[in-house]
Amino acid sequence: MTYCVGIMLDTGLIFASDSRTHAGVDNFSRFCKMTVFDRPGDRVIVLLSSGNLAGTQAVISRLKQSNSSEEGATLWTAKTMFDTAMLVSDAMREVDRRDGQYLSDSDVGFNASFILGGQIRGEQPRLFRLYAEANFIEAGSDTPYLQTGETKYGKPIIDRVITRSTSMSDATKCALVSMDSTMRSNLSVGMPIDLLCYERDSLEVTMRRRFEQGDPYFSVLGQQWSGGIREVFGRLPELDWSNP
Repeated sequence: MTYCVGIMLDTGLIFASDSRTHAGVDNFSRFCKMTVFDRPGDRVIVLLSSGNLAGTQAVISRLKQSNSSEEGATLWTAKTMFDTAMLVSDAMREVDRRDGQYLSDSDVGFNASFILGGQIRGEQPRLFRLYAEANFIEAGSDTPYLQTGETKYGKPIIDRVITRSTSMSDATKCALVSMDSTMRSNLSVGMPIDLLCYERDSLEVTMRRRFEQGDPYFSVLGQQWSGGIREVFGRLPELDWSNP
């Protein structure tokens, strides 16, 4: 299991993903689930992956190996972010066609999903969620964030904080608190955490960081969030049993 979140703001995009993968309770490994395709001044494309590791790596490898000398569009020649979503979808279906039957014979599904976001010169930033079936949805003004993987524990804080007008600084803290909350409630999500903040119309990646176990900032953030919750909880009014 994993947890990935993409947030779309008026000022840019926030991406965060954990790095834990496992095959049973005694076989945990670390794999980066954030892949970045960027060409400064032209495009920034970020792909977060969740699900069967072999399947997601196969999809990403196909996308990386595509180049402009091949017939048809690639991530480097796509004109719009919608076109890039279609390319990821096509790659997912190709891998599923090749491996799907063998996985089904072993009672294992393809089970790969992605969050895709970024900006290509000439259009606004966009954010998509691609499901295992290779269909997808796009984030809009009413849905400023998309998640994949173990989503339920990190969702409440995002629902209470994030709007399109939220500042990039506050959205960054919210994404990290969402990660911290998920890790506290589900051992299949864990460090390191990869974070990328993309500033609208910059067409380059300037804010990217990995948080390892024991990172001072991430530790303080989690401690202060937990302490703040306990403090606010202590100020909640007592229930008056005599006044139904």
